[in-house]
Amino acid sequence: MSENHILNLSCDDRIGIVAAVSACLSESRFNITASHQFSDPISNRFFMRIAFSGRPEAIPALRIEIAKVSSKFAMKWTIWDAAERPRVLLMVSKFGHCLNDLLYRQNIGALNIEIPIVVSNHETFRPLCEAHKIPFRHLPVSAADKPAREAELVQIIGEQKIELVVLARYMQVLSSDLCRELSGRAINIHHSFLPSFKGAAPYQQAYGRGVKLIGATAHYITEDLDEGPIIEQEVSRVDHARSAEELVATGRDVESIVLARAVQAHVERRVFLNGSKTVVFR
Repeated sequence: MSENHILNLSCDDRIGIVAAVSACLSESRFNITASHQFSDPISNRFFMRIAFSGRPEAIPALRIEIAKVSSKFAMKWTIWDAAERPRVLLMVSKFGHCLNDLLYRQNIGALNIEIPIVVSNHETFRPLCEAHKIPFRHLPVSAADKPAREAELVQIIGEQKIELVVLARYMQVLSSDLCRELSGRAINIHHSFLPSFKGAAPYQQAYGRGVKLIGATAHYITEDLDEGPIIEQEVSRVDHARSAEELVATGRDVESIVLARAVQAHVERRVFLNGSKTVVFR
C-alpha cells in the first residue's frame, strides 16, 4: 500500500542535483508525485521539495541512499511522512480571532495539525479552548517574572513535543534567548501598518490617516521585533467610507487568513529559510 512522503533539501547550487535525487528515488522504486525547485542566484543556494509515494517499509533504505547523495552535494535534507500531524502550540493574549480561526480549521481537518495545548498570559480564552477540549495553560507575565515564565514555556514545548509555536496575537515580546531557541519554528502575525502605526490602536491611527489598504504579515520570529523572514502576506482594499471599527474588522479577517496560510505552508513542509528571507513553494 502506497504512502506519501516529502523530501526537502537545500545545498549550494551545482549541476546534477535534480538528476541525482530523482535517480535515487527511482532506483528505490518510489514515484515522484510533485516536485518544486528554486535556485537563488544571490545566495547560490538550491532548494527542492519532492512529494513521492511507494512502499513505507522501503523508507529506511531510501534514507541510506539519500545520505550518500547528500554527502556528494553537502545537502541539508529531511524526509517526512505526509500524513504526520505536527504538534503545534498556540499562544494568545486578549484578541482571539486568529486563535478561533486556527481551532476551527484544525477541527474540520483543513489544517492537518495537533494542538495539544494553548498558552496565554490572560484567562480570556479558557472557555473557548475547553469547548474544543484542548488544555489551556495560564502563564501571566510581568517584567519581574518573565525569565521564569519563559523557562516554563520552554518546559511545556519539550514535554509536549511541540514542533511549531504560533503566536496567534500573543502580545508579549519574547526575549532574545527564547527567539534564538525557537528559530525557524515559531510564527508571528502582525498588521502591515508597521512601522507607520506602532503602539496602541494602530487601526484608529490608520483611520485618522485615511489608509486605503489593510494588510497583515506572518513571519518567523527573530530577535528583531516583527522583522523575521516573511512567510505570507495579504492586503484588503478599503476606502473613505469605512469607519475605524470596520477597519478593525477587516484587519481581523486578513490577519486570520494570513496566519492560517503561513501555518499550513510550514506544516506541509513548503517553507525554506534562505538567510533573512524564505522560499515558499505553493
